[in-house]
Amino acid sequence: MVTLAEIFRQHGPAYREQFGNQMPPSHHRAMIAIEQCRTEVLGGHVYRCPDCGEERYSYHSCKNRHCPRCQHDATQAWLEKQQDMLLPAPYFLLTFTLPEGLRDLARRRQKLIYRLLFCASAAATQELARDPRFVGGQIGMIGVLQTWTRDLAYHPHIHYLVPGGGLAPDGEHWLPSRANFLLPVKALSILFRAKFRDALRGTELFEQIPAEVWRQPWVVHCQPVGDGRTALKYLAPYVFRVAISNRRIVKLEHGLVTFAYKDGHSGQKKIRTVSAEEFIRRFLQHVLPKGFCKVRYYGFFSAGQRQTLQRVRQVLGVPIAAPEPQQAADIARPARSPMRCPTCHQEMQCVSVLRPINPWREGGRNRSPPS
Repeated sequence: MVTLAEIFRQHGPAYREQFGNQMPPSHHRAMIAIEQCRTEVLGGHVYRCPDCGEERYSYHSCKNRHCPRCQHDATQAWLEKQQDMLLPAPYFLLTFTLPEGLRDLARRRQKLIYRLLFCASAAATQELARDPRFVGGQIGMIGVLQTWTRDLAYHPHIHYLVPGGGLAPDGEHWLPSRANFLLPVKALSILFRAKFRDALRGTELFEQIPAEVWRQPWVVHCQPVGDGRTALKYLAPYVFRVAISNRRIVKLEHGLVTFAYKDGHSGQKKIRTVSAEEFIRRFLQHVLPKGFCKVRYYGFFSAGQRQTLQRVRQVLGVPIAAPEPQQAADIARPARSPMRCPTCHQEMQCVSVLRPINPWREGGRNRSPPS
């Protein structure tokens, strides 16, 4: 099977040689990490079967959040944690999309534009929700940034999962929204655009924005999603998933990469072939800046409002479970499965540790398995 790492190993050096001086540090780090993931460069362990003597090399993962091989286990843990926070109320999925006229700037100034996208959309939603004509109280929001479409195009947008209702200003009762209506999206779009414009006006980038960006309608979508569990399952993979998984890469030959994707309108599976250079470019535009948090919590879901969230749960009659002791939580974690011998299926034993090597150091020793 062709992997993203294999594409990077074959064509990454040429890509960096051509575009390296234009690439941000986060792109360099992601490429190198993915190329080295589960190779001898990162070190690892050697396991031997005590019965038949079979040896297996187990190399370390890069743990880069953009590596398709390193993000599978965290999704389920995050989903379970969020499900524990769900309230007995109808939920809505709000989506805020960055306009086309701002996307070139977003590519160049990711950290700033993504931060403003979060701040403006969350502030607009909370302000409109406090209006007595709609909710009239404090709401809670869980936001997830996504930057790609299924064919790896650049399309920054934020999904928010929002319970339908809010805590009244007096903190004594819950103000439910209508079952199929949370906020008017046209008014929310105008307020979102205004807050983003005002925030950007305080930077040196404001003059670079075409004037028509502030006159066109900005896309905001809101839909009811039942009790929120289905929407959480939809959002959870985007928290840890990268722009493309290895199983979607069909082939790599003659400098061309073929990958599969599902058409968003028809739902049909499609195939696209692009040059390796274009494929790498498409992937890297979805690599986030170092330290940027793509999941954020607002209102009574935010970290500083835990007491308010407890109050919301009390008002709604939700039992509040006592926090687990740390020791009990550690015991509850499943033990890692032992490595089994592929020949006789006995449990293998670790016989040596392979230290990481510096691939740029002259004389670096190759510790890959013997042929």
